[in-house]
Amino acid sequence: MAQIKYTTTYKLEDYVLNTKWEDLPAEVKSRAVDCGIDLMIALILGSKGEQFQCGKRLVKEWVKDGNLEIPGSKDRFSFMGAAFAMGHASNSFDIDDGHNMIKGHPGTSFVAGILAAGLEKDITYREYLTTLVVAYDVAVRIGLCTQDFYNFLHSTGTYGAVGTAAGIGRIFGFTKEQMNTAISMAEFHAPLTPVMRSVQYPSMNKDGVPFGAMIGTLAALDTMAGESAKLHMLEFDDYSYLLDTLGKTYEIMNLYFKPYTCCRWGHQPIQASIEMMTEKGFTADDIKKVTVHTFDSATQLSKIVPHETDEAQYNIAFPVATAIVCGEVGFRQMNNKALDNPAVLEMMKKLEFVMDPEMEAQFPEKRLAWVEFELNDGTIYKTKVYSANGEATDGIDHKWIVDKFNRILDPIMNERGRKAVLQVLTNDLDIKLRTVVADINAALVQYNTGEFEALN
Repeated sequence: MAQIKYTTTYKLEDYVLNTKWEDLPAEVKSRAVDCGIDLMIALILGSKGEQFQCGKRLVKEWVKDGNLEIPGSKDRFSFMGAAFAMGHASNSFDIDDGHNMIKGHPGTSFVAGILAAGLEKDITYREYLTTLVVAYDVAVRIGLCTQDFYNFLHSTGTYGAVGTAAGIGRIFGFTKEQMNTAISMAEFHAPLTPVMRSVQYPSMNKDGVPFGAMIGTLAALDTMAGESAKLHMLEFDDYSYLLDTLGKTYEIMNLYFKPYTCCRWGHQPIQASIEMMTEKGFTADDIKKVTVHTFDSATQLSKIVPHETDEAQYNIAFPVATAIVCGEVGFRQMNNKALDNPAVLEMMKKLEFVMDPEMEAQFPEKRLAWVEFELNDGTIYKTKVYSANGEATDGIDHKWIVDKFNRILDPIMNERGRKAVLQVLTNDLDIKLRTVVADINAALVQYNTGEFEALN
C-alpha cells in the first residue's frame, strides 16, 4: 500500500463544532425541520419492529439503566442504551431518507446517537436540528471517499459511525482535537458493511445501521475516556476537495425521501405499477405476466418469499407484487402479520426482472425502471420510464413530508394524534428535546389506533 499523504487542517472539525442555526440558509433550515419529521417517522415505525425489540433486549441485559425517554417505548435508557436501542429502530422499516451518490441512508445512520446525546444533554430541538445538518455533511463526504478508497460498495453503517461520532462530539462540546480523534476512531473502526450481500440475502444485517450507531457512540465515549487516534479519510490529500464546499454545499439538500417501506431500488416499478393500473383500470386478476426493466443492482435484490419484514423490505418481488395487489406498500403490507397474503404470493410468480442497458447506464445518479404488463386477454401495456418519487430534484417540500407522515403513521396514530405530533415537530424549535420526545410518546399512547399494538 502506498504511503498516504495527508494534511490536518481541522476544517471539518471547525465546521461541525461552530456551525450555528442562525447562519444557515433559509432552505437548509426548512429542510432540517422536514428531516426531523422524516426521521421521527422512521423511529416511531421502527419501534413497532422486531429489530427494535432485539435492541431493547441487548440494552436491558448489557447496558446500565438510565432515565431517558425515547420515541415509541415505555422503557427508560442511559445515553449509551438509548443510542443502541434507537440504532435498532431507525432503519427497521426502510422508510428513511437516502443519498444517491453514496447509495445509502445517511439520516438513519446517525439519528440514534445524536438524539440520544441531545436527550442526555437536554438540548433544544433547534440545536438537535442544527446537529443533523452538520452530520449529513460529515456522513455523505465520508461515504464518498470511503467508497472511492476501497472501491467497494460499503453502505449506511460505514459512514453512519462517523456521522454519529461527529454529532455526539458537537453536542458534548468536544474541542477540535477531540473531534478529530472521535472522527478518526469512528472512521477507522467503522463496519465495512457489504451491502450487496444483504441485498441478495436479506436479514436484519441489512444496511448495518445498528453497528454503525454503536461504533460511532463508542468512538465518542472512548475519546472522552482519553484514547487517542490520528488521521481520518477527509484529511487525505486526495479527498481534501470535499472539505472545500463545507458551509457552501449542504448535503441535506441532496437527499431523496422514500414513500414506501422497502428498498429504494424497488420504488420505481412500484410507482409505475400503481399509476398504470389506475390509468388503464385493470386489476391484479387481469394480469398474466409482469416484466420489470431496471438497473442491474435492482435485479439483484432478493426475490424470495419473505418470512420476516427484513426479507420483505430488501426484496423486489414482494413489494412490487404488493403494490399490484394492494395499491400501497406501507406498514399494513410490510409487517410480519401481512407476509402470507396469498394474492401477493401468487403475483410474485408472475414477475420477471431484467437489466435494461439504458437504465443501468444512468445508475447511480438516477435509479430508473419501466414495467410491461401482459394481460390475460393478450393486451400489452408499457409504462413510461420512472424515477422514484421523492428525489432531490423533485422539489420536495413540507407538504410532501407531512403527507408522508400522515400516510405512513395512519395505522399507529389517529388524525388528532398525528396533528399533535406534527405541531411539536414543526413550530416550536426552542422547546427542549426531552419535551419533544415526551409529547410524541404521550400522543402515541393517547391517540393509538390499537391496530398494531400487539406488534410492540
